[in-house]
Amino acid sequence: MSQITTNQVIKFSKATLMLFVSFFGLLVMYSNITDYATNYEYLSHILSMDTTHASFRYSERAIASPILQHRIYWLIITLEVMYTTFCIMGTYYLYKNINSSSKKFHEAKKFAIIGLLIALFLYYLCFQVIGAEWFNMDQSQHWNYKDWAQHIVDFMLPSLLYVAIRIER
Repeated sequence: MSQITTNQVIKFSKATLMLFVSFFGLLVMYSNITDYATNYEYLSHILSMDTTHASFRYSERAIASPILQHRIYWLIITLEVMYTTFCIMGTYYLYKNINSSSKKFHEAKKFAIIGLLIALFLYYLCFQVIGAEWFNMDQSQHWNYKDWAQHIVDFMLPSLLYVAIRIER
């Protein structure tokens, strides 16, 4: 019976972490596609700013056009598909190279890193920065994704750092 090394555990943990992110992405995509109407309603309220305290002060920021709201929602779904696809590819290549050299394993991280960056773009920049700061979604009692997005960013950012850093030997 062979001894498991810390290096092998680190490689396995990075690949498994990407498996978790990939699974999350698949669930989010599934939800947004199969329950389009519910998720669209959320986004519609955020973009139209119809439930924020200061909606009258910032009404020029609101996007009330249903056509534009649907296009923005499909952009979000597209970004979800992209990050999930890259994360799945990253997971595959990490597991495939788990017993390879440190250099080869490190090179196998590129798809995972790209996927995590796209996820951070979506959940941090799009939801937390644009959604909360531009559309004031954090002021809405019912239509607010800020905390939900924060939990995701709180997981994705350290995951990106951990996966990207080269600590394998």
